[in-house]
Order: sequence, then C-alpha cells, then structure tokens
Amino acid sequence: MEMTGAVLALIGSIIFFLSALGLIRMPDLYNRIQTGTKATTLGTIILSIGLCLIHPEWTGKLVILILFIVLTNPISSHVVARGAHYSGQEMTDKTVGDALTEEDKDKEGTP
Repeated sequence: MEMTGAVLALIGSIIFFLSALGLIRMPDLYNRIQTGTKATTLGTIILSIGLCLIHPEWTGKLVILILFIVLTNPISSHVVARGAHYSGQEMTDKTVGDALTEEDKDKEGTP
C-alpha cells in the first residue's frame, strides 16, 4: 500500500510541476488561471489520495482538504477571472471568443 501511495504522491507532485510550467508558458492571465486551477486541483487530489494510502490515520483530514479544494478552487479562479475581465485585462490574440463581452452586449441591447 505504501508503494502505491508513494507513486500517487509522485504523480501529484509531477502534476504540480507541470502546473508551474504552464503558469510560465501560458500567454495571458486567463490561460494561467485555468492552468493553475485545474492542475493544482487534480494534483492535490492525487497527492492526498497517495498520502491516505501512506498514512491511513490522516484520511479524514485529507478528505476534508480535498472537498475544500474542490469546492473553493474553481470559485476563486472564476472570481479572479471576472475581476480581471472587468478591469480590462487584455486577452491574447489567439483567443477565439469572449463570452463575457457577448453577454454584456446582450444586456445593453446592441447587436
């Protein structure tokens, strides 16, 4: 069991590393938020499952940690992205569409 837990912990750590690499490589704030949120959420879940296998007495605390991160990480990244959009943060030229701008146009009634 400990070997499986160690492998899962290593995989979670690799996902964290790839997330950090993605933060450096992504072209704009919105892509960085997505990379950071999704990869760290997945990395935390896998790392915590590995730790549950290594230290079964920590399982309750780690399950609470997983639930907290799964609930708060997407919400916080959404709030940061909306705040950045409304403050005028530029998107990369490769961005295909901007749903918030289209939503704003619908609210104003302009085509």
